[in-house]
Amino acid sequence: MLAEITVPATADGAGVLLAWAGRQTTALGTGRRAWALDGARCHGVGLLRVLRAAGEYVLEAPKPATGRRRRGGKSDALDAVHAARAVLAADHLATPRTDGDREALRLLHVCRRHYSDTRTATINLFKSVILTADDDLRTQMRGLSTLRQIQHATTLTTTTSDLDRLRHTQLATLAEQILTLDRLLKANLTEIRTLVDKLCPALLDQPGIGPVTAAITLTAWSHPGRFRNEAAFASLAGVSPVPASSGRITRHRLNRGGDRTLNAALHTIAKARQRCHQPTKDYINRRTNEGRTPTEITRSLKRYIARQIWRTLEATA
Repeated sequence: MLAEITVPATADGAGVLLAWAGRQTTALGTGRRAWALDGARCHGVGLLRVLRAAGEYVLEAPKPATGRRRRGGKSDALDAVHAARAVLAADHLATPRTDGDREALRLLHVCRRHYSDTRTATINLFKSVILTADDDLRTQMRGLSTLRQIQHATTLTTTTSDLDRLRHTQLATLAEQILTLDRLLKANLTEIRTLVDKLCPALLDQPGIGPVTAAITLTAWSHPGRFRNEAAFASLAGVSPVPASSGRITRHRLNRGGDRTLNAALHTIAKARQRCHQPTKDYINRRTNEGRTPTEITRSLKRYIARQIWRTLEATA
């Protein structure tokens, strides 16, 4: 370590940091400088944007091992040193994800997950209120689909009983919340589809890929050249087989790491193709006859889908 400086996490502080780095580079007489940024897309995103606007070369520091951080202590100064050394020791350098339309897709997706989770929780509560209602209300709701029950709950009239009046009021409130979330989800899907059509319409032409799974893959991929090859993209998705051989036994196991949201999207695509895509059905039959298990076949499918998506994104996005 040659020098260090502490600046405020503001635009003025970033300007002071850039000027200080320029003086250090001039004094050392070195060539192009690089920045190792920890938390590039969360707490460090402000500094990332300033550095990119200045044309600086920014790298994303890998997450330090928990045991090493515990043994070496923790402070802002130590974290900066750890980030720099982690980048210097890394086998492959990673660049942070971009802003713009990619960030817009990420925001739409995280909001969609929130809407969907909230809707599920609200429907569960709605059903539980019906379950403990009086026989008359339960008879009205019995045999109706969930959507019909929600629509009927908005038309319930008040009664003389305070308990029934309260129950009807709460059911109507929950029904309105569910209908509002349905409208939000519909508008969210329209915006996601519009952005995906703008960024990579060829992705939606692939079998089993819809707007949401396409948005997830675009968010993880970010921009051309971020991944050195399709194997790196598969590793990020957690679909690259991990060697687990010992002695004369040669085998592989599932990769439990990587971006689990991207992994879940690939799993959704694989399951959709297993149901509706005839070439995939033929592949499953062939691999089953060879003695492969359903888990092994799904893993192979996800690895193939990751390769296909990466090639589509690199060629057309």
